[in-house]
Parts: sequence; C-alpha cells; structure tokens
Amino acid sequence: MNEHTGENLSAGHYRIPFVSVLVLNFNGREYLDECLQSLLSQSYGNFEIIVIDNGSTDGSVDHLKERYKNKIRILSLSSNRGFTGGNNAGIKAAAGEYVALLNNDTEVEKDWLRNLVNCMQTDDRVGMVGSKVLHFFRRTEIDNTGHLMYPDGLNRGRGRLETDHCQFDEKTDILFPSACAALYKKKLFEDTGGFDERFFLYGDDTDIGLHAVYRGYRAVYCPKAVVYHRYSGTVGGYSLSKVFYVERNRVWLLIKYFPLRHVLVSPFFTFKRMIFHVYSIAIKKGAAWQLAKEESFIDIAKILSGAYWSALQGILEMIRKRRSIMKNKSITLKEFSQLLRKHAISAREIALKE
Repeated sequence: MNEHTGENLSAGHYRIPFVSVLVLNFNGREYLDECLQSLLSQSYGNFEIIVIDNGSTDGSVDHLKERYKNKIRILSLSSNRGFTGGNNAGIKAAAGEYVALLNNDTEVEKDWLRNLVNCMQTDDRVGMVGSKVLHFFRRTEIDNTGHLMYPDGLNRGRGRLETDHCQFDEKTDILFPSACAALYKKKLFEDTGGFDERFFLYGDDTDIGLHAVYRGYRAVYCPKAVVYHRYSGTVGGYSLSKVFYVERNRVWLLIKYFPLRHVLVSPFFTFKRMIFHVYSIAIKKGAAWQLAKEESFIDIAKILSGAYWSALQGILEMIRKRRSIMKNKSITLKEFSQLLRKHAISAREIALKE
C-alpha cells in the first residue's frame, strides 16, 4: 500500500510514476499561495512542483524563495516568453515521466493529481488527461470539461457556464484538454516538439492537442480531477490583445491541421460566427458584448485586421510545419475530420456564451 495514495500496488498494473507539475507565472503573486498550498496538500506523493516565472516584476520570485524554499523548484526566465515558451522551458527542466500543466490562478482538490494519473494509466494510447474545471468563485458553474472545435479553428470549453448537475461526471474521450489543468505524457511533448512558440498565448493547448491527435494519442476527461479556476485571471477576460491572439492563432491552427476542404470553406463559418457576434452585441449577451462595452468598434476592427495580417505573415511557416505533421501522422485526414464532427460546437454557442 502506497502511503501517499492509498492505492493497492499488489495488483501489478498500477504504477506510481513521477510527475512534474508546472505552474507558469507572470505577475501572479496574488494567486500563487492558494495554488501552491493546494498542490502541497495532494494525496499523490510522487511529484515535484516547478514554478516557471516569465520575467515577473511584482516580486513573485522573491516571495517564492522566501516562503517555499526547498518545497518547490523555481525556473526564473529573464523575459516573458508567453504560455508556449514558458511551458517549453519547464518541460525541458521536468524530471517526470508525466507532466501536469496548471495555471497559477487555480486551486486543486487534494486528489486531483492522483485521479489524473489513474486516468492516464487506463490505456497506453492515452497521452492527455483533462480535469473537471469549475469556476473559482461560483463553484457549481463549469469552466470546461475538455474542448470543442468550431469549423474555422476556434474552440471553446465543453459545458462552459453550465451549472454542474453531474452531467459531465463520466470519464470519456475528448478531443483535447484545457492546458490550464491537464496531465500529459512527457513523451508526447518529445514526439510533437512541444508548444509552437509562435503562438505565444491562446490556441496553444489546441495546437499541442491536435498535433498529439495526429500522432495517435488519445485524450480523456477525468471528472474526479477537480480544479477551481479564475477564468483569464492572469491575462484578463476581455481585451484587444486576447482578440488578436485568438483570431491570429486560430488561422494558423487551420493551416497546420485541418483538411484542405475544411480550410477552403472556413471563411463561410467565420462569417457566420461574426454575424452571431454582432447579434450578441445587439442582445447584450456573450463575449463580443463584454468586449464592446470596453472598446470601440474601430479599435476592434483594427485589432482584427492586425491579427489577420500577422497570420498571413506566418502562413508559409505554418505550411512548412503542416507538411512535417502530415508526413509523420498516425491517423488519416478522414479520421481527423470524424473527430472534428464528433467534438463540434455551433456558431450560436461559441458567440453567445461569455
């Protein structure tokens, strides 16, 4: 019997792999203590905590050194390398067979890591495990239970903003997990080359998730691995910078992963989505409405234009990366299309939910 997990190891099939938990931080000192205290209280004992600091200026590193000493490892970067570059640095430093990514604006239940590991070990093909992510302050409200894809490359959390009535309490396959709280095999990052650092922020978990799907990895949702998340607590919920990264990166996702016929018809789906965004502003509901309350239409139009121009500038690089991905894929484009249909989301839902 393992003293940390209480699991009976005599059954033979259950192992206690070493896990590296990566907590990426950028000026998030106010969130760190709740996150780290919940990690230090985990029932699973065989893990390390690595806090990757992305060049914070709020005293985060000094606070961590003073309060946690040898309880955690600190990887202090000289500049902000974004979600992608920061986590790539952490993955390189990680000693674990498994790597858990966790946002700094979260709190995890005591069996979170143990349950993720249990789900990972159910099948050798599983390479990604997603958590049941609930809202930090409204703890019966769902943040996400895995991700769904819209045909133009945008994605959204499954079940987002629904009241938790145990409707997502079954372990099931998902397309890919939210990297705000997910477990990965380290080998998955080695096989895919890690996060694409051109993305910087947003769409990064989609990128690594879809790449892993092409390499033959399965993703599963673990309902017993519960996390409470301040949605966009570190970077803000509604901002022009978020619009820029989301729109630019979803174009790159299209180019890198979607079958050609999907790419060709994607402008129709984007136009349809934009119509629903305009409608959401008219009825004062949804993310577009929240943004429109803070920013002018001219500024929104400018940032969208900038996003598409930036996407165009990176298009040749994404085509080159697509060729490499397709050359090494383990599933067919038809199988990938079937997965997109299985885990699809409508324009109405993606536009009218915040």
